[in-house]
Amino acid sequence: MFIEESIREKVDAYLGSGGQPHMGHALGIAFTHMSRDKMMATMPVNEHTVQPFRVLHGGASVVLAETLASVGAWMNLHGNDKTAVGIEINANHIRSVPEGRTVTGIAEPIQRGRSIHVWKITIEDEKGRLVCESRCTLAIVERTKG
Repeated sequence: MFIEESIREKVDAYLGSGGQPHMGHALGIAFTHMSRDKMMATMPVNEHTVQPFRVLHGGASVVLAETLASVGAWMNLHGNDKTAVGIEINANHIRSVPEGRTVTGIAEPIQRGRSIHVWKITIEDEKGRLVCESRCTLAIVERTKG
């Protein structure tokens, strides 16, 4: 996995987040690139991410997209007193992906403000073909304790 050196401490904090499982773990999301300007992760198309017709569920694509955008926005924040939370996401599902494959999500910031971030996320199949294009708006908020 590629990790930008300037965010290594934040990555370590995120990856070591007490070992607490979250939705990304349940869906098999695995980060492959983490930087302030680009986040990438893979996700298997399996029994946890398919719809009843055994193709990638659109909701799983949205989870991958928002996970990449949320973590990417958080990587751009200084300190650990704030976090990024999704307030709007859209997704255009372009191509189906059958069970047994893997998809890759690529997220890049469009706007990184003090209180709002906007990220563009593309999801591709193993051949690099567009599967889903998404845009996620995130609010930067005080991090709650407990």
